[in-house]
Amino acid sequence: MHNVDTNKLAEEINRQGTWVNAVKSEMGKVVVGQDQLVDRLLIGLLTNGHVLLEGVPGLAKTLTVNSLAGALAAAFQRIQFTPDLLPADLLGTLIFNPQTNEFSPKLGPVFSNLILADEINRAPAKVQSALLEAMQERQVTIGDTTYKLPDPFLVLATQNPIDQEGTYQLPEAQLDRFLVKVLVDYPTVDEERAILDRMATSSAKTTTTAVVDPKTVIESRKLVNYVYVDDGVKDYIVSLIHATRQPGEIDPGLGPLVRAGASPRGTINLTLAAKAAAFLHGRGYVVPQDVKDLAHDVLRHRILLSYEAEAEEITSEEIIGAILDRIPVP
Repeated sequence: MHNVDTNKLAEEINRQGTWVNAVKSEMGKVVVGQDQLVDRLLIGLLTNGHVLLEGVPGLAKTLTVNSLAGALAAAFQRIQFTPDLLPADLLGTLIFNPQTNEFSPKLGPVFSNLILADEINRAPAKVQSALLEAMQERQVTIGDTTYKLPDPFLVLATQNPIDQEGTYQLPEAQLDRFLVKVLVDYPTVDEERAILDRMATSSAKTTTTAVVDPKTVIESRKLVNYVYVDDGVKDYIVSLIHATRQPGEIDPGLGPLVRAGASPRGTINLTLAAKAAAFLHGRGYVVPQDVKDLAHDVLRHRILLSYEAEAEEITSEEIIGAILDRIPVP
């Protein structure tokens, strides 16, 4: 990969990546603020990765995803996860036709480009694992037949951090399948004022117009694969991930706080996300800042805290921050 001409690549990225600003400005007509969330969704699209969103209700998570689907001319399905949801409600089922005496498949809502899995932690483990298989294999088996899911296929799952009554914690293996976990925060005062001006009417605009087709996004993924990552940056990423597993090596005080760190999937995802961030910035190479900017989102759901950390109310955010402070930047 050393023979990649990063200047040429940057030119190609800027030529082919014009859709990024078009999508952002189209979404900006509907969604106020939430720039970081929009960036993370685009990174998910460019890396073929799934996104977990955590935030209290009413922060425009559904609106953001819906407006992204509209701007992409992509098929969108919102699935409300509830305790009585069955895997067949998600994947589809076989329906018996008495006229022909045969079963025919009825495909479920998962056969879409963008899936919003709303309140994913409300559904039982069986449904979660059905979605997990679809996310991982990008195919679904109904009866004896396997059906390919469309491309792009992106799952955006939401969790409400406050109301834990009647929820099923997502298992670690499933959390690890998400490229990033984004914390969606309240808007700033200025943003909230803009929301009020724009949305406090029964005829507020909530739909976007298609400005790019999914094929263009798939083409852009090929360019993301070519984004150059210097050996120094690769070593930096590996050092960060290693420090999540052995935090005591960089700071003895951190050692007892972590039960398990990020897996090699974390290493791969942090690299991929940094490449996509470089693409969004119109660069043909990754800089250490790309890695730092994404470290929290890629790692926060991959670090398992010890009981000691939980007792002291130390979060994975603080541990990632401490690791970023102590690992020298190339």
